[in-house]
Amino acid sequence: MPEQRQRRVAVLVLEGAKPLDVGIPAQVFTTRPSMPYEVRACAAAPGPVAGGDGLSYHLDHGLEALAWADVVFLPGYRHPDRDDPPPAVVDALLAAHDRGARLAAISTGAFALAATGLLDGRRATTHWHYTRALAAKHPRVRVDENVLFVDEGSVLTSAGAASGIDLCLHVLRGDLGVAASNHAARRLVAAPYRSGGQAQYVPRSVPEPLGERFAATREWALHHLTDDLTLEALARHAAVSPRTFSRRFADDTGYTPMAWVLRARVDVARELLERSERSVEQIAADVGLGTGANLRGHFRRILGTTPSEYRRTFARGE
Repeated sequence: MPEQRQRRVAVLVLEGAKPLDVGIPAQVFTTRPSMPYEVRACAAAPGPVAGGDGLSYHLDHGLEALAWADVVFLPGYRHPDRDDPPPAVVDALLAAHDRGARLAAISTGAFALAATGLLDGRRATTHWHYTRALAAKHPRVRVDENVLFVDEGSVLTSAGAASGIDLCLHVLRGDLGVAASNHAARRLVAAPYRSGGQAQYVPRSVPEPLGERFAATREWALHHLTDDLTLEALARHAAVSPRTFSRRFADDTGYTPMAWVLRARVDVARELLERSERSVEQIAADVGLGTGANLRGHFRRILGTTPSEYRRTFARGE
């Protein structure tokens, strides 16, 4: 990995903070040789904070950590639909955002972020149990209850606690590239990539084994990206009709089957650009995209950059 400047992550612990929500960014971004991050957990003021679920916290840092951070995580907390963060916290979040820091909410931390007004007119999500409450309390926020996380650039939100891992890996992927994100996912024993558009809570009217079969088909597809992965081929592997497969696949992932395959191919191409010296033409063939021109076109459309620019940004140093 090339030499990286140290990035600063603050985790803001509010009254009633959920311990898993607090622990996820602290664990994902914890300082180690392969991770150029420093994490500071903070509160409205240094000292004890009553948490949720029977735990409490003792924080060494106050709101000055928000003036220090590049990214501020807001974990979920108890009674978010009732309790707003203190005015000093709102002011500190706004000042951090104005300075250029990204603000990222996990689960019901979206309520604290919405209290700043920074989500007004923007898409956002939160735990499915609280999506209606968020929309009622902050009607100018465009609440999307059917996604794992939403990236609006300088403000990000995620659904329940586990999707906080997806959000953290998404931030890491944008900072350091796919290889670093996949390495962190393996260390966490977590799924390396779940798209933000994947549904967070889908009531199912079909037997659960069908969902498991679709997961197996996605795994199979990842190992056969050079094959002709048509809708019919995917449906045949899942042993359902193409129409049923297409509908249920979109419900589960937020993508059509062909859009999902394309993004999977681009993601593998990203990792090959980072970790190998293979040419763009070779990588295009390796991931089933045919030609370098095809790969370049998809890179430009999906990532807003070229394979060569991506490689210069994220290629691993020796």
